[in-house]
Amino acid sequence: MKLLHIDSSVLANGSVSRQLTAEIVAAWKAAHPDTTVEYLDLALDAPPHFGPDSLGAKIGLQAQPSEAQQRENALSEKLVSQFLAADVVVVGAPLYNFSIPTQLKAWIDRLAQPGRTFKYTEKGPTGLAGGKTVIVASSRGGIYSTTEAGQATEHQESYLKVIFGFFGITDVRFVRAEGLAMGDAPKAAALSAARGDILAVTAEAANQQNVAQAA
Repeated sequence: MKLLHIDSSVLANGSVSRQLTAEIVAAWKAAHPDTTVEYLDLALDAPPHFGPDSLGAKIGLQAQPSEAQQRENALSEKLVSQFLAADVVVVGAPLYNFSIPTQLKAWIDRLAQPGRTFKYTEKGPTGLAGGKTVIVASSRGGIYSTTEAGQATEHQESYLKVIFGFFGITDVRFVRAEGLAMGDAPKAAALSAARGDILAVTAEAANQQNVAQAA
């Protein structure tokens, strides 16, 4: 089994999402010792944001791709191939200004490729990357999950659920730590709850993957 471990926080050792992804991967490896792990730190090695060359290579703006387009396409192919090869994807996604880090968005933009992760049909788009488990470590300074107003203003978990669903992935799970900036006691409670969720989520996801692997 292959696991792809993604971090995107810019806070290095001070990052809660990084702490949580490390603990999720450790819990997964404890349940599946034969799992191979690939690691990608988007804060240190983020793909460039979409530009004319990266997008033009995909939609065929010119008959013969330029050298710049070929380089951009090679990077996109490397990232999407790595993603498609993984059975489990663990993503660290802190909430930045109501959304995800720009580095994480740049990575997702490279994955969204017609014919690789989705396709359009007469009935609309169809995801091509199904069968995976995605576990998102979600960290937030405030509390957004308990009120309609909070849920309406976060475009972090909601976006990730939509985009991975668009890729055909139905098993998307969240380990959430929120209220981290609201004082020491709320932060400690949030981390304790998240660590409890890690055990439940990894156990459930492991069972799901066992079924998928056996099918």
